[in-house]
Amino acid sequence: MIRFLSLIFLLLAGIKVSASEGSGLEPDLKSNKPPKGEWISLFDGKSLNGWHLFNRKGVEIRSWKVEDGSLVCLGAKGPSGSGDIISDRSFENFELKWEWKVDKGSNSGVFYHIVEAPKYKRAIETSPEYQIIDDINFPAKLEESQKAGADYGMYIPSDKKKLMPVGEWNTSRIIFNKGKVEYWLNGIRIIKFRAWSEDWHKLKNEGKWKDYPDYGLSKDGRIGLQDHGNKAYFRNILIREL
Repeated sequence: MIRFLSLIFLLLAGIKVSASEGSGLEPDLKSNKPPKGEWISLFDGKSLNGWHLFNRKGVEIRSWKVEDGSLVCLGAKGPSGSGDIISDRSFENFELKWEWKVDKGSNSGVFYHIVEAPKYKRAIETSPEYQIIDDINFPAKLEESQKAGADYGMYIPSDKKKLMPVGEWNTSRIIFNKGKVEYWLNGIRIIKFRAWSEDWHKLKNEGKWKDYPDYGLSKDGRIGLQDHGNKAYFRNILIREL
């Protein structure tokens, strides 16, 4: 009898614990925000839902389309950066991974920590960029910090970089965690640096970004895909908060 009552008590206690755990998840479910560390998709493979033009939320996006499950940049007919699209959501510390390819001679990029404000004309004024480009056929001489996988205008990829031929898919990854940054290309880490370090500020202040005081300073912001007037393709865009 005593053993039977003990078993009943344990079963009831288990039910109570389960109910408590379930109620503890309710705030997350109501907020519709996934738990930290869970991968979420920024592109559903069917639509432009979750994206908007830089500084022009609510304006129809005409320079991008969905084609065979890929998000395709068609190349806007306008000023540089006018067709850049950015995520509706902002992120601070994150791991972002995606697949991409370009047409011959094409140029594009992936931004993060974008700040939107009327004083900024382009996403690149505030945001670091993971460079996407056809290293071989681009119709101009490229500096090392302008080649595929570079932290554009700042850090250059290592000599271990392996870039797929034009028309074939590459896999890329950005890890940003409290200023510690890694760029990956096709399974190889090609860049590692610390944002806001003495070295970082030196590169910024002496190079391409010396006339852009707000470049790279924000600790959070939106993810962006660059429209550089060329055709580029993106798919399987996933992110998780760290």
